[in-house]
Amino acid sequence: MSGNLVVQAIAAVLALALYFLPAVLADRRKRHDVLTLALFNACLGWTVFGWLLALYWSLQPNPPKNIAGEVEQTRKLVSMRAFSSALLVRVQRRTTRERSED
Repeated sequence: MSGNLVVQAIAAVLALALYFLPAVLADRRKRHDVLTLALFNACLGWTVFGWLLALYWSLQPNPPKNIAGEVEQTRKLVSMRAFSSALLVRVQRRTTRERSED
């Protein structure tokens, strides 16, 4: 009887570890949204689809922390490149015009 209880306890611990495997993986991979993922796993992990979705989510790379800042920085970089290109074209036109006048 005592041995059966030990086996059941070990089986319960293994089942819980398997159930929360996506949350554990997310924690080990230092995901920024580990709490959200763990709550999703706890609420919907009992469905096979929810557990697989949580597992997939836990294996994805971390999203950028400051998406708005990165978008703004990219916009500035693109506008600076466009300005530089337009300036270069203008200088080239002026140079060819000056050469043709000489």
